[in-house]
Amino acid sequence: MGARKHKRAEAVKEARKNVAIAHLNDTPTSPYKMRLVADMIRGQKVELALHSLQYSTKDAAKPVYKLLRSAIANWEAKNEKKAENGELYISTIFVTCAPMLKRLRTAPQGRGYRIRKRSNHVTLFVDTIDNNAKKQA
Repeated sequence: MGARKHKRAEAVKEARKNVAIAHLNDTPTSPYKMRLVADMIRGQKVELALHSLQYSTKDAAKPVYKLLRSAIANWEAKNEKKAENGELYISTIFVTCAPMLKRLRTAPQGRGYRIRKRSNHVTLFVDTIDNNAKKQA
């Protein structure tokens, strides 16, 4: 790797020092339904997001709740301290499409209708609020 790329890689590594990432792959929910839940918690403090996911009526909220708990645990392991109230927030969350399962359903007159069973991948970034204030200043 050249010197320029090495410096850039070190800068990215330093910028992500306080950021924790969690991935959820191949969730058997349509990406549209999962994006509704992701939009609900994007940019919120972690405690508020946990409460809103815990009491949400959407089925897609349960795996995202577990993913957020995992991201908090990753942050605690990375920084070797407990997450305090009001310290963490969800900096980024995005949902991408995963491969579809394609099935056939029998239809009248010897035809078949296609069923597309969609799934998705979710990626969640947790960051400290102090970090965000430094970047904006």
